[in-house]
Amino acid sequence: MKTFTHFVLMSLALVAGTYCNAQSAETMLKDWNRAKEFTMEYLEAMPEDKFDFKPTPEIRSFAQQMLHMTDAHYGFASAASGTESPVGFGDSEKTTDTSKENVSKLVAEGYDFVMNSLKKMTDEQLKEPVKLFGQFEMLKGEAFQKAFEHQTHHRGQATVYLRLAGATPPGEKLF
Repeated sequence: MKTFTHFVLMSLALVAGTYCNAQSAETMLKDWNRAKEFTMEYLEAMPEDKFDFKPTPEIRSFAQQMLHMTDAHYGFASAASGTESPVGFGDSEKTTDTSKENVSKLVAEGYDFVMNSLKKMTDEQLKEPVKLFGQFEMLKGEAFQKAFEHQTHHRGQATVYLRLAGATPPGEKLF
């Protein structure tokens, strides 16, 4: 059983390494820049007076969704790149200023941190192992991909917030 488990883990590492090989730092930077532009369009689409809008009382507001996403950007990019985060874990989400102007500024800064962290990394460094949040073993490139997946998830949720607030979400931006 131990040999089989070792074989499966090695196979997964090989597949993950191949996947990360396909994603160069340059390609990732293009995707992150596009994602930042897309997210900023979401922030622009939401009316100022609806940033604290919650579809139901027990879930995050629109602003909190965006700030949660931003906190994750700092956490993932810091862990993957070894760059010290200027923001403590969860600090963005704790802000009391949920104005459109402040949230947009914080979100943009979070994207910039990810992209600046990526700019400092080589394609070879993206293939190095990292233990994300002290528990998830993966390659550094995978950590950036997980962060990208996370922001896509929360931006997708924001589509519903916009619609319920009477705003129109921006058109899809795949390329």
